[in-house]
Amino acid sequence: MCKRLQVAIDGPASAGKSTVAKLVAKKFNYVYCDTGAMYRAVTLEALNKDIDPRDDERVAEIARQIKIDFEPGKTEQRVFLDGKEVTHDIRLPKVAANVSAVAAIPAVREEMTKQQRKIAENGGIVMDGRDIGTTVLPQAPVKVFMVASAYERARRRYAENQAKGINTASLEELQKAIELRDKKDSTRKVSPLTQAPDAIKLDTTNMTIDEVVNEISKIIKKRQDELA
Repeated sequence: MCKRLQVAIDGPASAGKSTVAKLVAKKFNYVYCDTGAMYRAVTLEALNKDIDPRDDERVAEIARQIKIDFEPGKTEQRVFLDGKEVTHDIRLPKVAANVSAVAAIPAVREEMTKQQRKIAENGGIVMDGRDIGTTVLPQAPVKVFMVASAYERARRRYAENQAKGINTASLEELQKAIELRDKKDSTRKVSPLTQAPDAIKLDTTNMTIDEVVNEISKIIKKRQDELA
């Protein structure tokens, strides 16, 4: 029987981490944990309560109080905030514009990290985010750092928003927003976006989703064989 591993997939915004992580989890019958959705849920709750996303203390209190749940859906994983579905609400532009500020709050990251580690403690998990391999699961036997050009990531997000019927900015505006997000994520003081020394870098700019899934699957199988 193959060992059930912790799989950490990191990378910048819109690199396709969540899409790929879900498919990899399904392929190996692993649990998928969307850490980005957790920070987005905290951000949404703060905005809904008219709390400034940069108010560290009040946002941290929200993170400690809310309950975030995931359920599999027909086409995408469903996200619930205190029992109410927020799958699409957490993808709104206002949330995307503020989630970096929320994710940079030390107390929020501490609370989310606790929850994420608990989910992953028994292995058989695929987790994606910005600091999974460096901070959340530093001992994960499989670490992948996914990257793609800013233009390609903007193009993917634009197509995704259109397909979901979400009112979207222009391709040029999305690219600028992604480049700004990269800068914020890479320069924040707490758990900045960075590649773990033992992570495998995977440039997906010219790869299809299936190609990326197959490449990561090979990495997992090789690691399983090494640990058998």
